Amino acid sequence: MIGTSGHEAFIGWPEQARFGRTLPKAKLYEHGHVNTRQKHLFVQQVEQIVWQYKLAPETINLPARPGVPEIQIFAIHLKTRDPGFDVLRCIDQAVPFPIVFELMHGSQIQVVAAYKRPNEADASRWVLSDYFSSGWLRADALRATMPLALHLAGLYDQLMRALISLPERSNESVEALVERFGQIQTLQREVDKATARLERERQFNRKVEINAQLRQLKNAHAALSR
Repeated sequence: MIGTSGHEAFIGWPEQARFGRTLPKAKLYEHGHVNTRQKHLFVQQVEQIVWQYKLAPETINLPARPGVPEIQIFAIHLKTRDPGFDVLRCIDQAVPFPIVFELMHGSQIQVVAAYKRPNEADASRWVLSDYFSSGWLRADALRATMPLALHLAGLYDQLMRALISLPERSNESVEALVERFGQIQTLQREVDKATARLERERQFNRKVEINAQLRQLKNAHAALSR
């Protein structure tokens, strides 16, 4: 998971959008095509899944947009504080709407979401980015006011931006922001590999060569991070 520390992602959802239904794991297994390993993760990591809020035209009076007909808020009560995101991915694949997860463990809470959009080749399938998260916060911390928006797609954009710890560029779409973040992550892995090679290398000429490559990678990383 890729994280921010911000409280701005910890939203006070409108009471009129409260849904409050427990979601049986068996339903997710059925609709998410969950394999045996994934079922084991659900049992090991998840105490309860509550469909907490439904942000939709009829609940918050914002019109739907293609790709964002509704936004769902799921509360996941965890048995372990730091699960991987395999369980969240299974839920995202089973539910055909964008989802914001609130992970709960003890007296702490973490907001997590992947950027989710319909597949251009097949609108019945969804494309998921990596998962972005807030830091762990106290469950009784003050919640931020839900962002103002003209439609559900605009609201979803703002909810995702609050979770992505990267300075935004002028007129940059959320999709472009997510893609740039992915490129930065890829470059960071290359930087780490080159740094490890440099530390292992004993030949002076090779060290000079690797150092030049490392400098180029760091410059590219810095340029994308601005």
